Parts: sequence; structure tokens; C-alpha cells
Amino acid sequence: MIYSEKRSDILEEKTGYRFVNRNLLEKALTRFAFGKENNLPEGWNMDHLATLGDAAIDLVVIEHLINSGITEKGKISVTKTNIVNMSVLRKLAEELELKDFVLWGKGEEIQHVWTSGRVLAECMEAFAGAVYLDGGIESLKKFLKNSGLYEIYSPV
Repeated sequence: MIYSEKRSDILEEKTGYRFVNRNLLEKALTRFAFGKENNLPEGWNMDHLATLGDAAIDLVVIEHLINSGITEKGKISVTKTNIVNMSVLRKLAEELELKDFVLWGKGEEIQHVWTSGRVLAECMEAFAGAVYLDGGIESLKKFLKNSGLYEIYSPV
């Protein structure tokens, strides 16, 4: 394990989610560039978890909207898009100070790539994907609710 136990504990406390499989947490916090620079095994990075997290967040939010009484397809789509977007996911990542826990590649650190909303949003998706794989859909629902996802979006 390349990630310190203490750092994992701090992040788990901040997020309110304790991982059973710490390897998932470590992968979710490892950028592709860092993995390549440190000769980590193929797939030992956040990329696949970000893809999964993106889909899992969408699923959880759509279910939440339906359970909240929204049944019109167009309204569900528009509201989901307003809740789950790069700006909202970036804000969540910033509130968790996720950038301080991510293992960045050397060039990424020099360029401060986390200032790009897309990059931090992707980190948030990867973390969500790891939560989903580790604890299932109910754990992801709880994490997203506790993270304030639904409070960040306020319809005009």
C-alpha cells in the first residue's frame, strides 16, 4: 500500500465513510500519471472508478428525484443535470479538500491541475465509484446525502 493509513483515516473521517477495502480508496485517489510515474500495476488508478462513479451518482440522484415525486422524464433529466454537473461535483470535492488526498503526477502538481473543475469533479466521481464498489448502493446514497449534494443545487 502506497497510501498512508493516517491519511486514509483522516479522509474517511471527513467523508463519513469507512472503507472495508482500503485498496479501493487508494485507487480512487491515484491519478493515472502518478501510477505511470511510479510503475503501479495497470488499472491502479482512478480512471475506471470515475467512470463507474459518474454512472452510480446519476442512478442515485435519479432515484432520489423519483422518490421525491418528480415523474416527468424531462423534469427528471433537467433536474438531474442541474444536480450532477462538473461545478457541483467540484464544489463537493473542494469542501472535502479532496485535492489534498489525491496522489498527483509530477506534472499535474507543477500545473496545479486540480484548479480545473473537470479534474476535481473526476476525483469526486472516482471516490463515489469506490464507495459504491466497497459498500454498495446504500452506502453511496448515504455518502452523497451526507456530502450535501442535494443542498448545493437550489432551483431558481
